[in-house]
Amino acid sequence: MPKQPGILFDRRFYDHAIRQHSLENAARVRGLYHSLEGPEYAGRLRVYQPREATGADIEAVHSTFYLDQLREHVNADNPYSYDRDTYLMEQSLYTAALAAGGCLELADRIVSGEIDYGFALVRPPGHHAEPGRGMGFCVLNNVAITAEYLRRVHGMQRILILDFDVHHGNGTQAVFSESDQVFFVSIHQEKLFPFTGGTQEVGGGRGRGYTVNLPVPQQFADPEYLFLLGKVLSGVVEQFLPQIILVSAGYDGHCEEPISRVLLSTSWYATITELLKCLAHETCENRLLFVLEGGYNPVSLEASVLATVDSLLRPVGRRPGVVHSERAARILNNHPLHAFWTV
Repeated sequence: MPKQPGILFDRRFYDHAIRQHSLENAARVRGLYHSLEGPEYAGRLRVYQPREATGADIEAVHSTFYLDQLREHVNADNPYSYDRDTYLMEQSLYTAALAAGGCLELADRIVSGEIDYGFALVRPPGHHAEPGRGMGFCVLNNVAITAEYLRRVHGMQRILILDFDVHHGNGTQAVFSESDQVFFVSIHQEKLFPFTGGTQEVGGGRGRGYTVNLPVPQQFADPEYLFLLGKVLSGVVEQFLPQIILVSAGYDGHCEEPISRVLLSTSWYATITELLKCLAHETCENRLLFVLEGGYNPVSLEASVLATVDSLLRPVGRRPGVVHSERAARILNNHPLHAFWTV
């Protein structure tokens, strides 16, 4: 019998807030939380609450120097004293630890077999936070802390992270660039903050070849994205054989988002979820965990996340069909991933 997906959200995530305008604010998720508590989803999802990540959990990824810096820059009078985008208030570090710990809570539930799929609807986001530096609204790197926890506590040796946020996941890449146990794939708009993630960035040392970046031009939409991820993920997953798939799920590539020029539709997020479910079913006993990253139009964010959740509620079907895209194929021509993997 199919297991109910797990969902995690908590109103304490509202407490990371400032009076000044910021695209990353509690209003992003209020409507989404309300919808998930409504009658349409009653009894269909396992709802979990976060725990606070421990110091050991966090310090497995972030330097003590960085964490000390964060504490020093908590400043109600100047919330941007640490970084011009990443504000810090009295509740920010606790909220960030709850966000990371919420991901660990769902990871434990997936590994135990209690659920197959999970979605951690947490904030602040995390994928830009490097070991020694926060940026781009990100304080702690939730998905990296989760991957390292899965290695350290559960002994996993093959973890796949897909980051489909419209911005490159520079922090996650920095954490695992020299590891052959965490395979990182990022698809993102080129020449956009944080201005990293070129195709030539493939990792180093033992991790060489375990980083794949797919920078795409403006105006790419559903067909190009599905072609690229369909080709790359199918090939990589069948060779790497991950024990779990983690997803840095950023919804700021939606066509109604103010922060990018990629033109993804709401339905694309359902389609990529269907593909990831199929890959997880074929290779890692359905272990699949989504972690919320960006998405700054509350209306399109809610619709797209609910499209993902609705997909998780459906039984596993066939892999979505992938139609050839000549524009997208040019990105894979002479891509350095061909030196390491067959796609």
